[in-house]
Amino acid sequence: MFSESSPLKNYRIPFDLLKQKPSPTFSRPCVDVNGITNTINNALASAGLTTQSGIAKSVMDTIQRALASAGLGSGNSTHSSVATTIEGIARDVSIVDESTDGFAPSTPARRERAGAGEFLARSYTSSIGTRSYKLYVPSSYAQGSEERMPLVVMLHGCTQGPDDFAAGTQMNALAEQHGFLVAYPAQTASANGARCWNWFRAQDQVREAGEPALIAGITREVATNYRVDEHRIFVAGLSAGAAMAVVLGATYPELYAAIGVHSGLPYARAHDVPSAFAAMHGGASVIARSTECAPAVPTIIFHGDRDSTVNASNADAIAAQVRAGRPENSELLATVHTGRAANGQSFTRTVLTDGANPAVVEQWVLHGAGHAWSGGDPSGSFTDPSGPDASAEMIRFFYSQRRAGSA
Repeated sequence: MFSESSPLKNYRIPFDLLKQKPSPTFSRPCVDVNGITNTINNALASAGLTTQSGIAKSVMDTIQRALASAGLGSGNSTHSSVATTIEGIARDVSIVDESTDGFAPSTPARRERAGAGEFLARSYTSSIGTRSYKLYVPSSYAQGSEERMPLVVMLHGCTQGPDDFAAGTQMNALAEQHGFLVAYPAQTASANGARCWNWFRAQDQVREAGEPALIAGITREVATNYRVDEHRIFVAGLSAGAAMAVVLGATYPELYAAIGVHSGLPYARAHDVPSAFAAMHGGASVIARSTECAPAVPTIIFHGDRDSTVNASNADAIAAQVRAGRPENSELLATVHTGRAANGQSFTRTVLTDGANPAVVEQWVLHGAGHAWSGGDPSGSFTDPSGPDASAEMIRFFYSQRRAGSA
């Protein structure tokens, strides 16, 4: 439920009257591509430029800056330019229950910061590679207890890391409040110079390979070492991390019960750097793939309609992919809520249900917002504290999901 300075409007419409239409069916890319560095070097070589050339160095510097600002850093890119693309402001927001859909989200202003639990540094290694991660264990996790807890996997955006992302999203504080574990995998600079998850590479869009396998491995490791409710494991992310969360929803639907996507992109829309730029800028082309490859797990989506880094049309494409992954002839009912946060940011929230789950897709359009975590804390990078609290809303959405065999 919502509270706002202007009247809240709720209305229900048949799903087929929505403007969003399911995207065409898709098929998985079948050709691997070279890495970013090889692509750039090959392009320079074909132009007759060598790395010793002053012209080539200038070209490389320009490309690196462009990649970093778009969240696609290569091995030598810097991190400072990305921060300038984020539209962040430092104000708190509160949304009070006032509608009829039955929930009252917590807010950054009222949430106490975490501190009673443990924030542990860990590392995971497999035949594919190694990634470090941080794990938050809430104080309510009692040794010797038989109670199992949910697990939320949080994937940071470009130039971020686990500590920064934890500070900005305040997910550890929510873990203290609700009693769940939080894992924060960390991308390495050697894998991507701007520490972006490589969501746009074909080799990182498949099951049991590349970065999806590493993140799934971290998830399974935590679930093995701690009392985790296997029916309530979730993954969420921001920007490149959000795009990778979508990849995980598509490649490991049995592992993750739901996904949270903030300013992300649809599954396999890109397969190399040029197609990544096209997708981020709202290009219409989509890699052809079959519906069974589409993410079919329940998904909550946040996106600012003034996002100049990742075009907001990508949120519609993610929602369309989830619908395309549903069983054929699955009927969905849409409920649309419009509201305004206490500090002035308006939003539209669309919920699609099929009768079996509280929500199959929940999509928040943040009017006037840029590329930043809505309702985030200014102690972290790439946050917009003026918006609705995306962290609390994701947890509310996750907790509403139930799988077969869960309590």
